[in-house]
Amino acid sequence: MRAYDGPAIQTKGLVKVYRGGTRALDDVSFEVAPGELFGLLGPNGAGKTTAIRILVTLLRATAGTARVVGLDVVTQAVEVRRRLGLAMQNPTLDAFSTGRETLELAGRLQGMPSAAVRRRSDELLELMGLSSVAKKLAGTYSGGMKRRLDVAAALVHCPELLILDEPTEGLDPQSRTALWEELERINASGTTMLLTTHYMEEADRLCSRVAIIDHGRIVVDGAPSELKQGIGADTVVLQIESHGAPDRGVGDDPAEGNGGGVAGDPPVDPLARVRRLLEGMVAPGAVLAHPAGVSLAVPNAYAAVPGLLRRLESDGLRVTGLKVSQPSLDDVFMKYTGRRIREGAADQPLLLGW
Repeated sequence: MRAYDGPAIQTKGLVKVYRGGTRALDDVSFEVAPGELFGLLGPNGAGKTTAIRILVTLLRATAGTARVVGLDVVTQAVEVRRRLGLAMQNPTLDAFSTGRETLELAGRLQGMPSAAVRRRSDELLELMGLSSVAKKLAGTYSGGMKRRLDVAAALVHCPELLILDEPTEGLDPQSRTALWEELERINASGTTMLLTTHYMEEADRLCSRVAIIDHGRIVVDGAPSELKQGIGADTVVLQIESHGAPDRGVGDDPAEGNGGGVAGDPPVDPLARVRRLLEGMVAPGAVLAHPAGVSLAVPNAYAAVPGLLRRLESDGLRVTGLKVSQPSLDDVFMKYTGRRIREGAADQPLLLGW
């Protein structure tokens, strides 16, 4: 039975400004319901880790308030730490301790009785698929095994809330899928979870609700299915032949040399040309550059594609490849921020201190 009323996590107007003026969080407010698996989705440097550090009492906000399992993270920090489990982005494991020793140490640090520590360690080693390597040094574990052991250590004391910062960062696809399955089982058992991620497929699969954060601000939140439905369009990616008929305007005369498609002409800009050709069928703002060519945001794409192709090919533009996909969380991010999540800046300032 819960020992608190209300949300498992509640933040109001969180602001964090580091020395030097970097504003990592800017009026961040959200709630996580008991039993929910909630995700903070955004690119590296968006403010996700800063928010986590405030919630787990490792960092103080410049302004705003945060409560975790009914407790204030500033005035009741010690009790907050007892009630939650934390696995940061980089596993904090002693390479020279065995898997079992790691879990037993975590239990002792939480003040658990010896018998309870041994029993809980057995349970978690089995749950995480680590029983067969329990006596091996953690330093010999694979990346996926280290991540599962780190999560197990955060669960030793049966916390009411589990917080995970980029839980599958750096894992291979097989290890990532295995950890997803473990996290789903943990959440299904009743543990409230908050995770940060920049993997759209991770948020889509695991989270009952997500908040998209960018440049320190939450731009939208909701269930992944609801956010994707709000896009209202499918995505059509067209691969365009790099050298095609020139983009002739009205009145151009090939004989005058201003649009004649002579061999050796420079490549035509496919984006501008597609926008012109599809005018009246697709809004100009729904035609965007894509690594494979051009992407279109089109309602009911499967019905619209034949007409689009006829319009393009009637002007001599050759489509060499086509892909249709339903909206993704990356499309949601694009709608609310104007860019893809993968375009998030990689060179972020090193933020230290309080």
